[in-house]
Amino acid sequence: MQSTNGVQENIGKIQSLFPDCVTETIDERTGELVRKVDFEKLQQNLSDVIISGREERYQFTWPDKKKAILLANSPVNAALRPCREESVDFDNTQNLYIEGDNLDVLKCLKETYLHKVKMIYIDPPYNTGNDFVYEDDFAESSAEYLANSGQFDEQGNRLVTNTESNGRFHTDWLNMIYPRLKVARDLLTDDGVIFISIDDNELENLKRVCDEIFGEENRIETIVWKNKYGAGAYTVGFISVHEYILCYSKKKILDITSELDEESQSVYSKRDEKYSIRGGYMTQPLMTNSLGDRPNLMYPIEHNGVVILPRKQWVWSQDRLQTAIDNNEVEFNLQKDGTYSVRSKAYLKDERGKIRRGKPLSLMSGPFNQDGTKEVRRLFDGKSIFDFTKPVSLIQKLLALQINNSPDNDFVVLDFFSGSATTAHAVMQLNAEDGGNRKFIMVQLPELTDEKSEAYKAGYKTICEIGKERIRRAGKKIKEDSPLTTQDLDTGFRVLKLDSTNMEGIYYTPKDISQADIFLLVNNVKSDRTAEDLLFQVMLELGAMLDSKIATEVVAGKTIYNVADGYLVACFDKDVTDEVVTTIAKMHPLYAVLRDTSMANDSTATNFEQLFKTYSPDTVTKIL
Repeated sequence: MQSTNGVQENIGKIQSLFPDCVTETIDERTGELVRKVDFEKLQQNLSDVIISGREERYQFTWPDKKKAILLANSPVNAALRPCREESVDFDNTQNLYIEGDNLDVLKCLKETYLHKVKMIYIDPPYNTGNDFVYEDDFAESSAEYLANSGQFDEQGNRLVTNTESNGRFHTDWLNMIYPRLKVARDLLTDDGVIFISIDDNELENLKRVCDEIFGEENRIETIVWKNKYGAGAYTVGFISVHEYILCYSKKKILDITSELDEESQSVYSKRDEKYSIRGGYMTQPLMTNSLGDRPNLMYPIEHNGVVILPRKQWVWSQDRLQTAIDNNEVEFNLQKDGTYSVRSKAYLKDERGKIRRGKPLSLMSGPFNQDGTKEVRRLFDGKSIFDFTKPVSLIQKLLALQINNSPDNDFVVLDFFSGSATTAHAVMQLNAEDGGNRKFIMVQLPELTDEKSEAYKAGYKTICEIGKERIRRAGKKIKEDSPLTTQDLDTGFRVLKLDSTNMEGIYYTPKDISQADIFLLVNNVKSDRTAEDLLFQVMLELGAMLDSKIATEVVAGKTIYNVADGYLVACFDKDVTDEVVTTIAKMHPLYAVLRDTSMANDSTATNFEQLFKTYSPDTVTKIL
């Protein structure tokens, strides 16, 4: 019931004439994002001389960028609580599925998983105007954020859809993605890589964000991926059948290789009976005119009694070429003019019959999004539970890349926009095919499914429920398809859920507690938290991986947790006696943890330190 906004209409007219003069900023009156005219730029566009103004410099900025940086660096008081009943093979698996806001989860993982993730793949929400739901409240003060970080209710009050009426602001999207990538970079190993799927809407902005966070020199490639067969009947203009996958490294990568695809393999068409196990081969010339003069490459060779000189020089050194000739890896072809063509043989397979590797192409045709949709439908009995998920084979191709010629298939893979958990499916599938031991960490916000969707009607109320069920079904199918070779395949996962800290407020902010509250807070752990909740908190704080083996032992009726074969030993029961403390000390753990309310009496508390000095003086003790 309002008349049209004349200012916005006029801005639209200016934008049609001078697109570069309209930008995004925050309205000082409402605090909302609006489009405004950059009058300095407009003035310059309407002048035939240089207009003096702010100092020019190369920069990439947007409203609240500084707050986005602050958000990435701010600590979070949160806990990852284990959920055994939703996990698969909880005690033995090395895989993790974490529910919660991925920024807070990444912060929780940061210290323990610092420099431990070899590959990150993410398919973040695209800025299409209706599907990105992450909101970080920049209106709060720093102190308010630290107090509330990690908190959202069951209705998802922290989440706001980036609707069409919000104008598809680039600022909203940049403030969402920037802090998450900034924290994620710290998790990568030195030779780690990140792959990010994106469409045209934010490709250029994402490049500039990644150039800033990872370094422009560490941009490996912008892969163009033909992701669909065609378009719908209502397509206007070009039929868009591609997306992009940005690839960046933590540090400079010298080399990346992949197995040759079918098209590349087809050129190895010649046959050699002597090396039949190596399949076909192709040839490449060994003489060159393109190199600068190098006397050490100008030498004669002999074939069937004929001395052969290069037209200019050889590609290889004399020793290398002679070794190849002796191994029958060089082909001599007599030409019409009486000279010889000398070419090296490049075989499709190595001596063990394994297909050779080559440089991956920056253009990928398929697999297609439709293939990913079909994969999910097959797993969920033909139901359309999750449309246009990325296909498993696409992620497998990225997983199978070799960095710096290191054939590593035992590493951690992280996806913090997990969606339907395609990445987890791909990790298990590739491990089944090549015997690898890759581990996955999936992170997903428990975003509610649409009540009208087939997923909701099938009983899946959140995207997390879909992802977890997909992993269960995919793991089961992989083992059923190859029962003899997948007996030891890890298809389990530990479910952890982001929650507020396990500790009462007095633990972090004692200054805020009044004298009258003291006796209400004798116990500094929240009443609804279990011993395993505390164990996983301590594991993160003391650097134990969240997939570590956890053994339990009962002594004098008290449960003792032994994490990673003595790295950490803990007991959180009440009324712990000298007998229990002595048992823990005799296990010689690196760290030993008990609650401050655990001691049965003052005597045990007094003896605690002395018992460890006697039986395990090198153990670091901690009272929670």
